[in-house]
Amino acid sequence: MKMVTAFTGNMKRAAAGLKRINLDGLRWRVFDAQGQVLGRLASQIATVVQGKDKPTYTPNRDDGDMCIVLNAKDVCVTGRKLTQKVYYWHTGYIGHLKKRTLKDQMTLDPTEVIRKAVLRMLPRNKLRDDRDRKLRIFPGSEHPFGDRPLEPYVMPPRSVREMRPRKRRAMIRAQKKAEQQQQNADGKKGKNGEARKKLHEDTILLKEDVQAFSFCFSVDSFINAKTKPSATMPEMSKGFRTP
Repeated sequence: MKMVTAFTGNMKRAAAGLKRINLDGLRWRVFDAQGQVLGRLASQIATVVQGKDKPTYTPNRDDGDMCIVLNAKDVCVTGRKLTQKVYYWHTGYIGHLKKRTLKDQMTLDPTEVIRKAVLRMLPRNKLRDDRDRKLRIFPGSEHPFGDRPLEPYVMPPRSVREMRPRKRRAMIRAQKKAEQQQQNADGKKGKNGEARKKLHEDTILLKEDVQAFSFCFSVDSFINAKTKPSATMPEMSKGFRTP
């Protein structure tokens, strides 16, 4: 986190408009967007900028804290949103509907991505512009508010299911597949030849035991059929009748 003394360009614009904000009793909360998911980060910022994390929250009052977001260029998105999410706007001229993907917007101005995500989570009322002024977003770690009493915001812990995202599960599957292929390759090379030979011998012995058992069973059945008279159907059914 670096402090900038000389305001130029975007830094000067980021520090503008503070005179229109009543800073009495407000905290300066710092959000680090590096490695954070865009939607989860925006929901936490929207909660703080509205003042919903305070016990004195009132919908018709603007009691939210100042929110400083750093490292906006390192924010993450899930799935294929980087290429499939599209921003639309119209210039006002006929047929001039413009669009831009999230990837292009991140290249052009990453701060606008977080700003749009937060503003679209705020209620559309007269307090929306005032809350927008309390949101200061920077693409890197440099900001002009080093002389303020800053408080780093700690993101809430994620659940067990969310701690194993799709990318980690895919990595685990790929690792297991590689181990299985390595085991198959070792078996073909002969490193596990003794185990395979023993398994083959056990299979042969099992087949011989099954054949011997079936032969003995067939001989006993033949002898019993010759010595004992065959039972008729009515006699066989007597054993199944209840007394």
